[in-house]
Amino acid sequence: MPEDERAQAALSLLAAGDVEIKGRMPWSSNGTFLAEVRCGEDELLAVYKPGRGERPLWDFPRGLYRREVAAYVLSDLLGWHVVPETVLRGDGPLGEGSLQRFVPADFEQHHFTLVEDPAHHPALMRIAVFDLLANNTDRKSGHCLLGHDGRIWAIDNGLCFHPEPKLRTVIWEFAGEPVPDHLLVDLERLRVCGLPTPLAELLDESEQEALLGRIDLVLDLGHFPLDETGHRYPWPLV
Repeated sequence: MPEDERAQAALSLLAAGDVEIKGRMPWSSNGTFLAEVRCGEDELLAVYKPGRGERPLWDFPRGLYRREVAAYVLSDLLGWHVVPETVLRGDGPLGEGSLQRFVPADFEQHHFTLVEDPAHHPALMRIAVFDLLANNTDRKSGHCLLGHDGRIWAIDNGLCFHPEPKLRTVIWEFAGEPVPDHLLVDLERLRVCGLPTPLAELLDESEQEALLGRIDLVLDLGHFPLDETGHRYPWPLV
């Protein structure tokens, strides 16, 4: 099945299928569940993050699951497809939350192992630029998955889109290097078109303005930023 058709089929199933929780995902600070989604003969595994399972944070309002969905929408708008298909479900078993396609992956691999192979650098650069735009405050190494399809996927994107600069990431290997031209072209296209309704509805006005400002900043700089403080790493790193 062509990639576009596969993605659309996954989105349709995530949006309309019956959701059954199979168990809680390990090592998650918030309530995160492995779920099976079924509609007729179609089924897939998904990661379900209900709002009621979130721990309160001092710097983010409740509703991190909406940011998970916004991250997917931004990735899709750019045509980068680094975030697995993710939808907002108001009728989940534990209430409203995000539902994201589970990525079968080699879980021994993560950013620190993947970056050792130059063949993965273009994909990791794309994720690094995505995190600059989304203002990701928690890009751990283990949030970069090498899927069985050979692609590198960026998961756990709930701590994104804060209006204040809060970037924390493990991807600093490209600091000071030029952002690839084809990625800048995608940013130019999005900046000219503006934020479409599906994305704007998931972010408040200050978050929308900050996102547009970060797009302008990356376009103006044209290169990956430096971490001059040495403090812009998440914890734990993996």
